[in-house]
Amino acid sequence: MSGLRALFLDKDGVINVDHGYVCTPERTEFVAGIFDVCRMATRRGYLVVVITNQAGIGRGYYGEREFLAYMDWLRGIFAERGAQLDAVYYCPHHPVHGIGQYLRACQCRKPAPGLILSAQRDLGLDLAHSIIVGDSPSDMQAGAAAGVGTCIMLHPVHEAASEGPAIAPADMERILSSMI
Repeated sequence: MSGLRALFLDKDGVINVDHGYVCTPERTEFVAGIFDVCRMATRRGYLVVVITNQAGIGRGYYGEREFLAYMDWLRGIFAERGAQLDAVYYCPHHPVHGIGQYLRACQCRKPAPGLILSAQRDLGLDLAHSIIVGDSPSDMQAGAAAGVGTCIMLHPVHEAASEGPAIAPADMERILSSMI
């Protein structure tokens, strides 16, 4: 194994409950167990890396400055709970609904692997020994395209899994503890 291992986490649906374009503290509801998962990953030598499509930026619902301020707030909440987010990679583009400079197809928007490959390059990551946890097929496709060794899809209890190993958010800590 060469390089560091990462636990890649999608934001909406994995870190916070996906209420649609969550980018303010008052709209944030954390997924059960997320702080425990991040503490466990750090203790076991993984970097915790957020990879997230942010179509809300592309659509003009909020700006990059607001998103980055929100992520600083989020990092602070994690730190208060003894957890950490080591890096954040985001895609502000949308190929159909983007406005101005954000209207474009790109290699950073999942299912493309660009966010993961940028993290690998910047942080010196060993993707084959890393894990991605997402809540959509595009997260799993990005992980597979980048060569991430383990791809896990969360799904709400009321939905059937559509592709890849899928678990309910409430089971995330238990499942990951056997892998990390």
